[in-house]
Amino acid sequence: MPGGGLRALAATGDVARIEAPVTVKAYLMCAFAAFGGIFFGFDSGYISGIQGMSYVIHLYTGIPIPPAGASKETLAAFTLPSWEKSLITSILSAGTFFGAIIAGDLADWIGRRPTIISGCGVFIVGAILQIANTGYKLLVAGRLIAGFGVGFISAIIILYMSEISPKAVRGAIVSGYQFCITIGLLLASCVDYATQNRQDTGSYRIPIGVQFAWALILGIGLFFLPESPRYFVKKGKLDQARNVLARLRGQPAESEFIQQELAEIVANHEYELQVIPQSGYFSSWANCFKGSLFNGSSNLRRTILGTSMQMMQQWTGVNFIFYFGTTFFQELGTISNPFLIGLITTLVNVCSTPISFYTIERYGRRTLLIYGALGMLICEFIVAIMGTANGGNPAVVKAMIAFICIYVFFFASTWGPGAWVVIGEIFPLPIRSRGVGLSTASNWLWNCIIAVITPYMVGTDKGNLGAKVFFIWGSLCTACFIYAYFLVPETKGLSLEQVDRMLEETNARNSAKWVPHSTYAADMGLTDKGTLAPEIVEDVERKGSVI
Repeated sequence: MPGGGLRALAATGDVARIEAPVTVKAYLMCAFAAFGGIFFGFDSGYISGIQGMSYVIHLYTGIPIPPAGASKETLAAFTLPSWEKSLITSILSAGTFFGAIIAGDLADWIGRRPTIISGCGVFIVGAILQIANTGYKLLVAGRLIAGFGVGFISAIIILYMSEISPKAVRGAIVSGYQFCITIGLLLASCVDYATQNRQDTGSYRIPIGVQFAWALILGIGLFFLPESPRYFVKKGKLDQARNVLARLRGQPAESEFIQQELAEIVANHEYELQVIPQSGYFSSWANCFKGSLFNGSSNLRRTILGTSMQMMQQWTGVNFIFYFGTTFFQELGTISNPFLIGLITTLVNVCSTPISFYTIERYGRRTLLIYGALGMLICEFIVAIMGTANGGNPAVVKAMIAFICIYVFFFASTWGPGAWVVIGEIFPLPIRSRGVGLSTASNWLWNCIIAVITPYMVGTDKGNLGAKVFFIWGSLCTACFIYAYFLVPETKGLSLEQVDRMLEETNARNSAKWVPHSTYAADMGLTDKGTLAPEIVEDVERKGSVI
């Protein structure tokens, strides 16, 4: 038979026994995958510093480097044009957008783990081109190709971690991905700070070259980690699913705990296939958009929730600080070392994110997103008002920087990790890889849009909004607050299969009160011997073998 002959699969109707106990070693295996966030963070962060380096500006524009004591007008003119900043920054996001969508297919065809490893390889090719550049054109080409690799990694890392992590700490482990993003941003700021004054190609080639280390560590490390058991269930290879689940949980493959957890995954998958059967390639993509917009558990509603969640994360405006912070602080004209201020905001980001490891499991995803948006919008409006009223006063600028740091704190401890956690939890197995891929693509699409338009909004040669841009970010954070209150469900403490049931039975505002009351294994069919009905096992194996 296709799945290797696994038939007698112990199951349970007890909602407390649908997940096996986990060892410390197993926790560490789940947490390692979060290392992929360093790609996202470092590649997003290093470009801000490079665009402010005097050698790079001279190399790309031909403008002579201003001597000491140069006039304010000369210093203001010594910058990359807005269109060039926009292109260099946004082209990575364009690549990641398409990479994330392609990754959804690859993850179902070849597996979650091989897709991430292949993303590391594509990323290395892009990094080589970036190192070779002596002008913006090759840098742009390299960032586009590297973007495809980052798209593979950023989409499937979330999917992989969500599928292998224990429910009690899934939020904390996936939050580790955001923590690694912040570490990547910090490392990028440190490297940029160290090379900013070099007057040779090492000023930008060293920051770019450091990225090879992240690709090698993640790619090689994943060779020693198991595939997702839910991928093997989707493929109908239940014996392999049992073996990798046993490895992930640190239990014997014959353990009743392992069989009961696997039985619940199998029964849930069979249920989802009955609701929306799988068919051809294009119809399988169409399945992501089936169902009513007014049904909270429909695939359409989940896809909209996932893609809009990532859109809202970008609407918070935090990447304005990390992409354009150095040049924004330069253009304020009252800060002597904008590189140092950029490093400080990044350090706040790093130190604040680990708070979410505890709070996301203690208070929940929904609560963090609501109060995080409230904190951010207050800070952003304060910065906008102070900067507009008296932005030339050095004391006011210091206060603005303080509130920007508080704003970064709220983002890093709430929306930063929270949005990634939620998109990994809300999709059913038949469309999970594509749903997460679409959601991640939405993040990168809006990342790209913001990267394109922001230089035109704040550039001294264009919109020159200055601190007024925070009125825009504050207004968008107000939208995030309303969105989180009305639309984001609470998923803490639930298995991925229980999240499916919760979405069917309640709405976002009442979701925190929902309690599991039955298992899919019990609903789909238990035998008198306490095993999952063999026809369910056979059907999942048969359907998986033809995908």
